[in-house]
Amino acid sequence: MPRAIWSGSVSFGLVNVPVKLVTATSSKDVRFNQLHATDHARINQKRVCSADGQEVDYSEIVRGYDLGGGNYVVIEPEELAAVDPEATRSIDIEEFVDLSEIDPLYFEHSYYLVPDERAAKPYALLVEAMARTGKVALGRFVLRTKQYWTTLRPRDGALVLATMLYQDEVVEPAELEVPTAESLQPTERELDMAAALVESLSAPFDPGRYHDDHREKVLAMIEAKAEGQVIAAPAEEKKEAPVVDLMAALEASLAAAKERQSSSSATKSA
Repeated sequence: MPRAIWSGSVSFGLVNVPVKLVTATSSKDVRFNQLHATDHARINQKRVCSADGQEVDYSEIVRGYDLGGGNYVVIEPEELAAVDPEATRSIDIEEFVDLSEIDPLYFEHSYYLVPDERAAKPYALLVEAMARTGKVALGRFVLRTKQYWTTLRPRDGALVLATMLYQDEVVEPAELEVPTAESLQPTERELDMAAALVESLSAPFDPGRYHDDHREKVLAMIEAKAEGQVIAAPAEEKKEAPVVDLMAALEASLAAAKERQSSSSATKSA
C-alpha cells in the first residue's frame, strides 16, 4: 500500500473515524534531465540576482508578493506562519450533496482514505451509508499549511477524498467568447444528425480502453536508442485545412459509425 501522507479522522456528527490519506493516482509522464551536450553531465540550477547577475545564497532570499510595477511586499516566515490555518487533524464533514450536482471542473487531486486498524466498522458504515444514499460529503481539512475544500465519495468499498477548486478559481463559460446554438441557429436536421452521431458513438465507460500512445512510443524510442539504433526524424507533412460542408461531414461520420458498429457486431457473433 502507498505510504500515508497524512493521518487524522473523518468527523460527521458525533462520529469520528480515524483514517490515513494515501495517493490514489500515479503519474506516468516520461521525464528528462537537462544535460551538457558535450559530456552529458547534469546541469545545475543557480539562484542569480536579476539586478547584478551575482549568485545569491539561499540564506539571503526572502519572499515577496508582487504588487505590480516592480513593487513587492516582503513577508517574513513568522508572519506567514501566524496566518496559517490550524492543523486540526480532522476532516470535518459539513454537508452531504448529490454527486451529479458537482461540476467535474471543480475536482483537483484525488486521494484514498483508508481506515486506522481500530476504525474498520465505522469506516465501512460511512462508506455503505454514502453508497446507499448516493451522496458525497463536503468538508474541509488542512494538509501541510493549506486548508482544502474537499469531497468524500465511496468507490468500490473505499473512500476517495478529492481536493476541490474554490469558485473564484474556476473560469465561467460566460467569460469566454464561444458560439451558441441559439446564436447560430442550426437546422433541426443538423441537430438530429448530430444527436444521432452522438448516440451511435455511445458506449459504456471503460477506462481500460484508453492508454497513452505517445508515452509508449517515446519509451520504445528511448529503448531503441539505448540499444544503439539510429532514429530517423519523420518527414514534415504539409496539410491544408479542408473546407468542411457540415451536413456532408455529419452524414459521412454517421455512416462510418454505423459501419464500425456492424463490423463489431459481426466480429462478436463470429
